[in-house]
Amino acid sequence: MFVSGINVVRELLNSNSKIIKIFVEETDNKNILELAEIARQRKLPVEILNKKDFNQLTNAKSQGIVAKIADYKYYSVEDILQDSVDKNEPPFIVILDGITDPHNLGAIIRTCECAGVNGVIIPANRACEITDTVYKTSAGAICHIKIAMVTNLTTTIKNLQKNGIWVYGLEAGENCIYNEDFKYPTAIVVGSEGKGISRLVLDTVDKVISLDMYGKVNSLNASNAAAIAVYEVVKQRRK
Repeated sequence: MFVSGINVVRELLNSNSKIIKIFVEETDNKNILELAEIARQRKLPVEILNKKDFNQLTNAKSQGIVAKIADYKYYSVEDILQDSVDKNEPPFIVILDGITDPHNLGAIIRTCECAGVNGVIIPANRACEITDTVYKTSAGAICHIKIAMVTNLTTTIKNLQKNGIWVYGLEAGENCIYNEDFKYPTAIVVGSEGKGISRLVLDTVDKVISLDMYGKVNSLNASNAAAIAVYEVVKQRRK
């Protein structure tokens, strides 16, 4: 996988991500040269290319630096739960049901990492997986948060419930999110951009929560809705 961008490559170098090689376009950009030097100090191969050869690596806006990395290695749900134990805090997990847009996935991951969420769970089927676009849209946040991929969301949710985690579905309804208490072990399910949460998953969650809408448009982009919900949990837990 080729991942491009100054911020993304910086976060890769600051994490335990498996970097195979760094490619740099001929430049005098101090930020890029600094990252190339850090890579060399860590004994990573760095290749400087002319503009034509460099542009053949990726069609994305690369900002002059590209990292060749191993495919993303997913964590387990147990790893996510252990993260809450290590931090000595009640679990806080975000579950994504059918997010297919890599930009939305990356944006949600970025919000979750910034908010200190223990991990994100995504399904193996009918959803976006971790791609170079997700890396870039997350601004490298994906390097610092645990992402688990599971084959069956409903089974996963039931197992979380058995572990004492209250699972909420973020969907249009009567129960406003601001009336809930999230100081306890919490998981929030965010549905797909068009269809929302699937019926099977919706029937499995403990409670459906919603965001109040006061305008003429009755829904938010999935990543925006997720951000509001995530930071409501953060607000309550930081009081």
